[in-house]
Amino acid sequence: MKTPLGELLVESGIITVKTLERALTRQQGSGKRLGIVLDEMGVITQEELIEALAQQFGFETVKGIASLSFPANLLELIPQEIALRKLVFPLKRQDGVLELAVTDPFDTDTIAYLEKHNATTIVPVLATREDILDAVNHHYLRGEPVGNRTVKILVVDGSTEINAEIAGALSKEGYQVLTASDGEEGLRMAFSQHPDLILCEAAMPRMDGYALMRAIKANPATAGTPMILITSKTSQEEEHRALKSGFHDFIAKPMMTVRVVSRVKRALEMIQQYRERQTAPTP
Repeated sequence: MKTPLGELLVESGIITVKTLERALTRQQGSGKRLGIVLDEMGVITQEELIEALAQQFGFETVKGIASLSFPANLLELIPQEIALRKLVFPLKRQDGVLELAVTDPFDTDTIAYLEKHNATTIVPVLATREDILDAVNHHYLRGEPVGNRTVKILVVDGSTEINAEIAGALSKEGYQVLTASDGEEGLRMAFSQHPDLILCEAAMPRMDGYALMRAIKANPATAGTPMILITSKTSQEEEHRALKSGFHDFIAKPMMTVRVVSRVKRALEMIQQYRERQTAPTP
């Protein structure tokens, strides 16, 4: 009988019993797998999770995908949108079997869809989120060289649907996207993941967007992180309050993802221009 993942991580010394209990409590009703919850809490790295899953369930692992070469007809087996949204990447097809790099080997819906789409059997191979994002950016999007760091964006919203919608749109642009479902979770991820930009909802359980912003600005390690507020309040007073409080920008609901992408790009460009001016030599 296989040991449950949580117990395996405790036995390996990767997490404590108390941390496991906290993670299991957070997992209840979230619909998320334990490994994802632990990663979002910042108490386990992707590498540690992959090692534990490989040990427990016998999965193979892969690293450095972006630096490898893949034929165009192999990449065509996985639509770019699915590769970005589901974080999967085709590695090799032989004798009716497709080896697929994945972050979640238990996403049976995606695996079943791709098996039917390609009339093939899929064998999941574990890889980190960062590794797959680099590979998708390099091989599908023809983005920056592998050595350059991908821009990391944290989206914090109480709605799972909105998180997924924004994350999908930003991932298509080549950004690395992290999501959190409330302010406290967003704060922990901000401290552990150090995103380049944070989008957060104004009204959230446990810690609203304004409280999250104050906590992030109070920590010297994250104080310089630009933030964009997302809110259903569309008044000029709310916009003035957001900007005066320290938010870089303001997006009103209901919103189109194309508008979110545009605002994110504008914010990143303005931030880059500001930093360039700050470091430019004085004439």
